[in-house]
Amino acid sequence: MTAAAVPTPARHHGAAAMPPPRGPLSAAVFDALRRTPGSQHPQWPTVAAAGPFSEDVHLALHLCYELHYRGLRDVDPAWEWDPELLRLRAQLEQEFLNGLRTAVAGGDDVAGELDALLVEPVGGSGTSRRLAERGEWWQMREYLVHRSVYHHKEADPHAWAIPRLHGRAKASLVAVEYDEFGAGRPERVHAQLFVDLLAGAGLEPGYLHYLNDVPAPALALVNMMSLFGLHRGLRGALVGHFAVVETTSAPGSRRMVQALERMQAHPSCVHFYSEHVEADAVHEQVVRRDVIGGLLDEEPELAPDVVLGIQATNLLEEHLARHLDTAWDQGATSLRRPPGE
Repeated sequence: MTAAAVPTPARHHGAAAMPPPRGPLSAAVFDALRRTPGSQHPQWPTVAAAGPFSEDVHLALHLCYELHYRGLRDVDPAWEWDPELLRLRAQLEQEFLNGLRTAVAGGDDVAGELDALLVEPVGGSGTSRRLAERGEWWQMREYLVHRSVYHHKEADPHAWAIPRLHGRAKASLVAVEYDEFGAGRPERVHAQLFVDLLAGAGLEPGYLHYLNDVPAPALALVNMMSLFGLHRGLRGALVGHFAVVETTSAPGSRRMVQALERMQAHPSCVHFYSEHVEADAVHEQVVRRDVIGGLLDEEPELAPDVVLGIQATNLLEEHLARHLDTAWDQGATSLRRPPGE
């Protein structure tokens, strides 16, 4: 049970600080970004030796991608399009993408994959189910920290698909994004609602404040969104990922509401997930019928990419859930360091 915290009224919009490296690749990126772009050509370590799901690869990739969002504190914005850094990023992306393609079944049965998303996890599986039925407050706080690197961005990577779609798919994606961005009301932007949730849970609400604390499984999910969003050739995979988010969000959010109410969490915590129960139940139908349907009506050859996006999202969600279960079953923190009380 938790004492109800009071959200702070402050809004956090600043760039994130660079966290300490987790290996030679992230160390090389860290060292490069502290210099002036173009002043010295870095010698990048070999990417293939690190592995597609490693801490080093995903911190390095996340730092590269963050230059396309709010940037990094005390880092020259010109690094965003530095050719040498983009060369390393391309190698990191290829390692990650190859790992995803190898780990999933693939195929082109989009309807079958979408139908499978509607089947609830069996037994007691699933993090939201665990938190609803037997989770403790310290575990809830850890879960919110893991999700912070995603929810501080939430709909931003999906917006990159807008100029790459057209017709029914484009119009429908924009309609869903309009809701995600608060329907014109800044206080209702979903990323802002998560800031309020963090404050209500007694956690630091600053943008990517916990970047140093979350492990690779949480970073990989956000990196996948950026990877799919930044490459026009992966627009089908981004739409597939988007379908998973909108289809599974409502039932998962409903269980999170149950968990937070059982723990007597602050109303701002409950509000974030109750908002997703209502909004995403409608979004699911729009995404399936109009976004995916519209895309495949005009570009049926993208079906394998849509399947990749669905399967890769499920894979990485399973990686994170397994990481949480392993740590929590042992009574240990699932973070690189637990959040301060």
